[in-house]
Amino acid sequence: MGPPSNSGFYVSRAVALLLAGLVAALLLALAVLAALYGHCERVPPSGLPGLGDSEAESSPPLRQKPTRTPKPSSARELAVTTTPSDWRPPGPWDQLRLPPWLVPLHYDLELWPQLRPDHLPAGSLLFTGRVNITVRCTVATSRLLLHSLLQDCERAEVRGPLSPGTGNATVGRVPVDDVWFAVDTEYMVLELSEPLKPGSSYELQLSFSGLVYEDLKEGLFLNVYTDQGERRALLASQLEPTFARYVFPCFDEPALKATFNITIIHHPSYVALSNMPKLGQSVKEDVNGSKWTVTTFSTTPHMPTYLVAFVICDYDHVNRTERGKEIRIWARKDAIANGSVDFALNITGPTFSFLEDLFNISYSLPKADIIALPSFDNRAMENWGLMIFDESVLLLEPKDQLTEKKILISYIVSHEIGHQWFGNLVTMNWWNNIWLKEGFASYFEFEVINYFNPKLPRNEIFFSDILHNILREDHALVTRAVALKVEHFKTSEIEELYDLFTYSKGASMARMLSGFLNEHLFVSALKSYLKTFSYSNAEQDDLWRHFQMAIDDQSTVILPATIKKIMDSWTHQSGFPVITLNVSTGIMKQEPFYLEKVKNQTLLTSNDTWIVPILWIKNGTTQSLVWLDQRSKVFPEMQVSDSDHDWVILNLNMTGYYRVNYDKLGWKKLNQQLEKDPKAIPVIHRLQLIDDAFSLSKNNYIEIETALELTKYLAEEDEIIVWHTVLVNLVTRDLVSDVNNYDIYPLLKKYLLKRLNLIWNIYSTIIRENVLALQDDYLALISLGKLFGTACWLGLEDCLQLSKELFTKWVDHPENEIPYPIKDVVLCYGIALGSDKEWDILLNTYTNTTKEEEKIQLAYAMSCSKDPWILNRFMEYAISTSPFTSNATNVIEIVAASEVGRYVAKDFLVDNWQAVSKRYGTQSLINLIYAIGRAITTDLQIVELQQFFSNMLEEHSRISVHAKLQTIKNENLKNKKQSARMAAWLRRNT
Repeated sequence: MGPPSNSGFYVSRAVALLLAGLVAALLLALAVLAALYGHCERVPPSGLPGLGDSEAESSPPLRQKPTRTPKPSSARELAVTTTPSDWRPPGPWDQLRLPPWLVPLHYDLELWPQLRPDHLPAGSLLFTGRVNITVRCTVATSRLLLHSLLQDCERAEVRGPLSPGTGNATVGRVPVDDVWFAVDTEYMVLELSEPLKPGSSYELQLSFSGLVYEDLKEGLFLNVYTDQGERRALLASQLEPTFARYVFPCFDEPALKATFNITIIHHPSYVALSNMPKLGQSVKEDVNGSKWTVTTFSTTPHMPTYLVAFVICDYDHVNRTERGKEIRIWARKDAIANGSVDFALNITGPTFSFLEDLFNISYSLPKADIIALPSFDNRAMENWGLMIFDESVLLLEPKDQLTEKKILISYIVSHEIGHQWFGNLVTMNWWNNIWLKEGFASYFEFEVINYFNPKLPRNEIFFSDILHNILREDHALVTRAVALKVEHFKTSEIEELYDLFTYSKGASMARMLSGFLNEHLFVSALKSYLKTFSYSNAEQDDLWRHFQMAIDDQSTVILPATIKKIMDSWTHQSGFPVITLNVSTGIMKQEPFYLEKVKNQTLLTSNDTWIVPILWIKNGTTQSLVWLDQRSKVFPEMQVSDSDHDWVILNLNMTGYYRVNYDKLGWKKLNQQLEKDPKAIPVIHRLQLIDDAFSLSKNNYIEIETALELTKYLAEEDEIIVWHTVLVNLVTRDLVSDVNNYDIYPLLKKYLLKRLNLIWNIYSTIIRENVLALQDDYLALISLGKLFGTACWLGLEDCLQLSKELFTKWVDHPENEIPYPIKDVVLCYGIALGSDKEWDILLNTYTNTTKEEEKIQLAYAMSCSKDPWILNRFMEYAISTSPFTSNATNVIEIVAASEVGRYVAKDFLVDNWQAVSKRYGTQSLINLIYAIGRAITTDLQIVELQQFFSNMLEEHSRISVHAKLQTIKNENLKNKKQSARMAAWLRRNT
């Protein structure tokens, strides 16, 4: 197909809206009629051209955006209108779900993006396309709805009914009277002159065009990048969740699966990739005589529109064969030559094989392509047969050996491969059950890594990467369950479902389910579920049904209720319970977890309890599973004696999604055990005790002193992940940056330095003697920065000395890289303990680097200076010189966040607020107010701040800022009380 014809009448959506508004104001009745019907000429049922025939190219265009001046045309034209909801009568176009009148069976899709290597796009690029959609009619209708957005429709025809048994040869055509767009609900509406017949199949033939944008990472998008010293461009797609409609008219819902034949027309110097292997290639000339390559691909299996994928690029690849199927990793030619994709290639095949064996279901496609894009906002996408990654989470550089990058790549690759079963092979029926794919893919990424790395501490890693983060966000008043009963979402609401609750809480649900069943029963149920719903769709109840079938087929695992009743209590309910055990009486109770619980607060009703699996240990020995299926229950076996050796911990390996509290005796017994023999309590439970206790104390379930008592034994603690959990809870960012904590700092310093020796000596020795020994120690890599930073903040002499040594070596010989896990800390203290000489060295490094991540790291380090004049100069540079043009690095905010910089930034704003606002925007000024006022505790301080900023902000901003400052003040007052109690405890225990 050539470029769009110059003939035809073009009406843009924007122009149509404006005209319709004017008409509506003058002639309301006519506007309503026009909104419903528009005007059109019926297309006479003459020839029956198929996809690719010449008549299709000369058919009259239907457009939404003006791309050229209208010219006279001899062809008959269909007028296109766009109709906002208040300008049209009610109808199915007002609903958020498609009516069930048509079922898509197959798409023949052709795309022609006008991407040329000799003419790189400046921001946007035209693409044209056409699609033939074979549909089956289920209800007689003369109105056809399908999804379409940001496209111009050039031609619309309906062929049929199709004759079965004759290769779908058409026996006629149904005239299209009108085509119009319900923009707010993202529908294209075809008005037919006669209804389609139920039970018959038809073919919708649509030609369209649109624009590809570099800064829009939805639908089709551009990447402009540098490779082999040249500026280049590629085109790729991101259609999940609802962006297929941005690229081609379609039935864009996950349950409406179909097969696809895809054709991509592209410049001969590029390679085209899609879901399936290349079927063939031919050459096509456009109207200017330029030659283009036409690449066709094999037919896909039944799949939803969101999994369709396209890439046009000038890349190289490496490949291997796994069980007869080709795996190719595509990347920039520089990256391929440097071996940066080798690690990803080496883990991809074995991961496919592991999951195939686990589920006893082979990967469905004949090939798997993985491509690394220079910029991809979604990080990774599981498109069937063509997975797309941001190169930052796929390429492993030699310099990455001391980062957590290797295991991060392993996790993300495993996650996307897991989707080939959860999501691609079996797709959720609707987005309210998106956790069925994201939660299980997140869970199995850990199972894959544990299989290939059996020495990794699986429970501690799951806690650090998943459980810790979601438990901090989830609580009883969150209006967000994992599985939602609502089935109608706006596009924006669907996008919001891609959050911690879907991924991390979903993974936690799968892990809890596996924990109270057993791995064999868990996998057996999933095998049955995946086999039954292959190439189809499922809902949460379908999953529970297959678990129940597996449970009913055995007698070892006995449950207190059906699996549906148990798991619905978790997936349909927001928040999680706090389980409290009284070890004197054996009474266990559950209550919802609230943020900052007030006395006697409860919203628990008889329908709001959880059915809680309690795996537990007593005196180091694993006990039988019990269930808390009511508000409270007595478990006599959980009572403890007066013996020093008697203790109980609930939630074995933290597989349950809840926090645990104990009565005073329960906590006392655990403290005694930690001080006597901490190794008798497994690492995961030392983590759990610390994290649960500090969270419960922060939110008024227990006293802060109870949590602090658990830290007395730390002089014997040699597990860095446990130390990390302690320091994250004890040495908070607010504590570090608030100079008013002069009371608690010397006490905390004395208390912690006394206990840090063992863990510090272990890791400082490794850093000095063999830092590469850490490259496979994931928990150390993610924990070392906090340990190192705290030790230096507390003034540990060896930490400051080691920081200085590493900084000096790097300055004198840049090839002596600072170990990545502690680089932030070393750079910061290199500046804090140095002079303007060291600061200028970092400025020079900042100026010469092109990597955004490194620029941000250096900017934060430069803000660590203790000299006000250096910080002032830093901010002057930021608003006046070129090195700091990136908006990703807001230097003023970075300075204001530092200890000394808060005051310097405030003074700087007096004379420069207009320049700061112009450079970074009004929101930056608001953020600066919060940073400068982060330690306020009185109304007078709020008034002073407001007077200071009053002429800088508009009235509406001043009101919202006042409210936020009040919140900061109240939070600080609460923290001040907590700090006072901590200080009193530290005095007694130092």
